[in-house]
Amino acid sequence: MKPIALFTLPNCKWCKEAIIYLKSKKLKFNQIDLTKNKKALNDCQKRCSGAPVFLVGDVWICGFDKDKLNKELGIK
Repeated sequence: MKPIALFTLPNCKWCKEAIIYLKSKKLKFNQIDLTKNKKALNDCQKRCSGAPVFLVGDVWICGFDKDKLNKELGIK
C-alpha cells in the first residue's frame, strides 16, 4: 500500500470527511495540520488552492476527490 499523507486545516468540513473516509476504509495515514507546519503549507500551496490535500505515494490530490483517491489507492 502506498503511504498516505493527509494535509488538513482545523474546522474544515471536507478535511473531517476525508479523515472519516480513510478510517472507514481502515487505511493508515499521516495527518498533517497545515496551521502547525509551514513547510507543508508552502508545499501544498504550490499545488492546490485549499484543503484537504492528499499525497498518495508521490501523487498529489487536491480536495476530497473520492474518485481520484480510490483510483490511486486501487479501491473499487
